Amino acid sequence: MLSIKNLRVNYGSIEAVKGISFDVPEGKVVTLIGANGAGKSTTLKAISGLVRPQEGTIEFNGENIASKDAAHIVGRGITMVPEGRKIFPDMSVLENLKIGAYMRKDKLDSDIEWVYELFTRLKERSWQLGGTLSGGEQQMLAVGRALMSRPKLMMMDEPSLGLAPLIVRDIFNIIREINKQGVTILLIEQNANMALQTADAAYIMETGRITQSGAGRDLLDDPAVKAAYLGK
Repeated sequence: MLSIKNLRVNYGSIEAVKGISFDVPEGKVVTLIGANGAGKSTTLKAISGLVRPQEGTIEFNGENIASKDAAHIVGRGITMVPEGRKIFPDMSVLENLKIGAYMRKDKLDSDIEWVYELFTRLKERSWQLGGTLSGGEQQMLAVGRALMSRPKLMMMDEPSLGLAPLIVRDIFNIIREINKQGVTILLIEQNANMALQTADAAYIMETGRITQSGAGRDLLDDPAVKAAYLGK
């Protein structure tokens, strides 16, 4: 579904992503893990059209989208759940969800109900302002908002950041459920243990380069990965 070839992204004189290549097969969960500053978020921003790469191709379902703007990319079926959630705090839960469907012209009722089935807490708080929700509820809202565009590929940037362990478990259960319902997922996570348990394939990023790759479960058992990312 998504094929990245020799992607390079600079911020001025700083090369944040240094010629990486990887694939995201349709229907799978793929994760990028690594320390802060490894280039993971920059990679997602390049795929989303938020930053322009200096070199390389980003092919999505046969189209090179590396030079396309963000609206075109959303229209093709890629959405992102950004780091820090970035919900609209002065809008209600329902209004936030409708914003996620801003490019659609059809009725939204069935999709809103789908989100409410995934996140029953959001249904209970439908008219509550987003800024008054807990951190976990805001993360659920950010995921639900992304789903409202009916994505083929959903990218998630640190969905467990700052959340209590029980909420993290709930978020990853929802990620698995969304994937089962046909949404391909590209996941960035510092919680390497949960990410590797969930992902079909994983890539390790260090200082802008991919240094290791494999099946999620295989990397979970890799001694070097354990020492660097799992505290073992």
